[in-house]
Amino acid sequence: MHMPRSVRDAEVTGRRVLVRVDFNVPLEDGRVADDTRIQAALPTIELLLDRRAAAVVMCSHLGRPKGEPDSRYSLRPVADRAAELLGRTVAFDEPTSQLCLLENTRFHPGETANDPAYARELAGLADLYVNDAFGSAHRAHASTEGVARLLPAYAGLLLERELAELSRLVQKPEQPFVAIVGGAKVEDKIGVLERLAELADALLVGGKMADDVRADGELRSRLAGRCALELPLDVVAASAFERDAEAEIVPADAVPGGWLSLDIGPRTCESFAERIATARTVFWNGPMGVFEWPRFAGGTEAVAEAVAGCPGFTVVGGGDSVRAVEELGLAERIGWVSTGGGASLELLEGRELPGVAAIPAA
Repeated sequence: MHMPRSVRDAEVTGRRVLVRVDFNVPLEDGRVADDTRIQAALPTIELLLDRRAAAVVMCSHLGRPKGEPDSRYSLRPVADRAAELLGRTVAFDEPTSQLCLLENTRFHPGETANDPAYARELAGLADLYVNDAFGSAHRAHASTEGVARLLPAYAGLLLERELAELSRLVQKPEQPFVAIVGGAKVEDKIGVLERLAELADALLVGGKMADDVRADGELRSRLAGRCALELPLDVVAASAFERDAEAEIVPADAVPGGWLSLDIGPRTCESFAERIATARTVFWNGPMGVFEWPRFAGGTEAVAEAVAGCPGFTVVGGGDSVRAVEELGLAERIGWVSTGGGASLELLEGRELPGVAAIPAA
C-alpha cells in the first residue's frame, strides 16, 4: 500500500498552504446539521497554524451541483461553523486571507473533469498542498489529484490516520477476521466482495445485496469457496416499499410473491452477532435493511451493537453504517470510524486512490 509523506514533515513556516478538506456535510435551514467531518479536519488545520504557515486556504466540495453556482450547496455555513470550532475568523472565499474556506469546488466545471487549468488556478493560491480529504481520495478531481501534481504535496493527519488504520485490514489482519457488507446494490461492490472473501474468515451479507448474492449462483459459489459466507436465514418482509407497509418475519427463501425484504430477521441477527463476537478483526460497511424506517432498523441496530461489543479491532465505514453507530451512541466503542465509504471500499479492493497516489511516498 502506498503510504504518502506526511504534513508532519513539511516545512510550512511562512508559506501559503492549500488544504483539501472533506467538508461535504449535511445542511439544514442554512446551518451545519452534523459537524463530524469538520472536527476531523481540525488537527491538520491547527498544526499548520501552530507552525506559523503564512496562510491556510481550505477547499472542499459539498453535494453534487452541476458545475455551476447553486446556493443550496454553498459552503458559507460551513465556514461559519469551522470558525466556531477553531475559535478564530475563517474568511469565506477570500484566498488572500490568513485562514479561509473557498466556495464549493464543484461550482467550477473543471473540478470533476480534473481540468488542468482549474488545477493551476488552485495551485496559484499556495506554495504547497495538503490533502486531508480521505472521503474524496478515490476521485481524480482537480482539487484532489490535479493540484497535487503541481505543488509539493503531503498527506494531512486524517488521511494519514485513515491509511494506517485501514492497512490493518489488508496487511496481516488478526484472525478471525469477519467482514459485514450490506446496502442496496451488489453491482458496484462485486470486486470488494471478492476481495473481502479472500481477506476474511467470514463474510456476512445483508440488505438488498444479500438477495442479489443469493440469486447469483456463480457469485455465491465464488465467495463461499474463499471464506465462510453467511446470508440471512430470515428477513422482515414487507408488502410494499413503504414505511408503514404490512410486514412479517419469514424465512429468507420464502418471501411472499411481490413482497420485499426490508431487513434481516431475528434469527439472522443472532447468528451474525455470534459470529462477530468471535472476531479479532471486524470491518462493516452498509446497513442490513432500510434502517431509516424504525420498523426495519432492527438488523442494522443489532449489527451495530455486536460490532461495538466485539473485543477485537473494529472498523466501520460508509455513510449509513457510520450514521447508525453515531445515532446509537456507539461510535466511541468502535476502533476506527472511517470518513470514507467509497474510498475505504476501493482501498480494500486493492485499487489505487488517485488522491493518495499523487502524493510522493514517505
